[in-house]
Amino acid sequence: MQVKVKFLGGAKTVTGSRYLLELDHQKILVDCGLFQGLKEYRLRNWEAFPIDPRSIDLVILTHAHIDHSGYLPKLVKEGFSGPIYCTYATDELVRILLLDAGKLQEEEAAYAQRKGYSKHEKPLPLYTIQDVEKVFPLLKPVDMNEEIQVNEKVNITFFNAGHILGAAIVKMKVKGENQEKKIVFSGDLGRYHDPIFHAPARIPFADILFMESTYGNRIQKEQKPVEELARAVRETFRNGGVSIIPAFAVGRTQMILYYLHYLQQKGKIPDIPIYVDSPMAIDVTKLYKKYPEYHRLGPLLEEEGANPFIHKNLHYYQTQEASMSLNAIRGDAIIISASGMATGGRILHHLYHRLPNEQDSIIFVGYQAEGTRGRKILEGETTSRMYGVEVPVKSKIYYIEGLSAHADQEELMEWAEGFANKPKMTFLIHGEKEASETLSKKLTEELQWHTIVPEYMESFSLFDGI
Repeated sequence: MQVKVKFLGGAKTVTGSRYLLELDHQKILVDCGLFQGLKEYRLRNWEAFPIDPRSIDLVILTHAHIDHSGYLPKLVKEGFSGPIYCTYATDELVRILLLDAGKLQEEEAAYAQRKGYSKHEKPLPLYTIQDVEKVFPLLKPVDMNEEIQVNEKVNITFFNAGHILGAAIVKMKVKGENQEKKIVFSGDLGRYHDPIFHAPARIPFADILFMESTYGNRIQKEQKPVEELARAVRETFRNGGVSIIPAFAVGRTQMILYYLHYLQQKGKIPDIPIYVDSPMAIDVTKLYKKYPEYHRLGPLLEEEGANPFIHKNLHYYQTQEASMSLNAIRGDAIIISASGMATGGRILHHLYHRLPNEQDSIIFVGYQAEGTRGRKILEGETTSRMYGVEVPVKSKIYYIEGLSAHADQEELMEWAEGFANKPKMTFLIHGEKEASETLSKKLTEELQWHTIVPEYMESFSLFDGI
């Protein structure tokens, strides 16, 4: 059996994760993400998929984030009809995230047409809610740590990756005529001392490893990110302003709620209202109670007064009318809204109204990919374009390091050291060029691993005649 891989995304970029394995004539797609950030990346979403989606036998999802799952509706729309394997929590999260993505696509196309700022006479969404719903019957959830046979040649097992609810490391056993080989995809790895999630599982053996490298060139030195968050909120409060926190609805919002509740309990930030303006985040938060085995918060969720997701200062806003009412708040509040990189969603509405206000603040709490609105604001852009308008940036901008859901360089190295044997080949994926290359060099020098930083659309032969 010949085994090859083609990198259809997630190569020298942190978006659009898509890895195509070819086992003789069988095709397996690991992750099916949407490209975000730079325009040249986003345009790839609109291009024809590099291979005929009908020829793909199955999809395996490491986790639910849109840069790993967001292209699924278009893949199905173009003819894919096979099973999509994931963990149970990922199954539920994917439904929430994709419905939201479909709704956003429809709304943005309609808004662009109404305002006339699209170059197309009738701008169309990449996919619709109807397209999204066609994905759901294909989802095949499986338990974490349970080996399942997906066909006569391939078995897969999901192991805990930390990062977000249901996120998994994928171990794939490939049975050839003469040998069995192990291929491991790290997915996105979480932190080793995360307050909510368990540390990533250690995997002893891999013949071929695909390893994320988001923070491959960074050590998150800030030992007290919670204190930095508290300082930003206190300073905004003293200025009579509102703290706006762009945060992904899955994972980051729940972590920020955990920390804000802790800080209010300890008296380190004022006892002010916290508004979660994200219907999706509300739906996601409910899943923490349903899947206690995936996280460490179980006892807190059962005790009155200890639950960071239900308390007197916390208000969840579902409707658009409720969201718009937040514009009237002049100070003494915290608003959390998605998306985390300010690429779309309700956060744009808040930035549009808050960026021009000197007393308000924008607190970024996670990675801002190249080309995203969040990255440009952090890099000092004096105006930010949204809804066809250049909005002046006058609010105070904070960036809190150390609150990321991604393992930093030291944690990535620690995870790599958990392998008993060196993989035959290690591909550094899901990282910008410098991050992937820095981690590649470190793994080569310190562990003597054979590492490769692939290019977009590059192909490699993994095994020849197993």
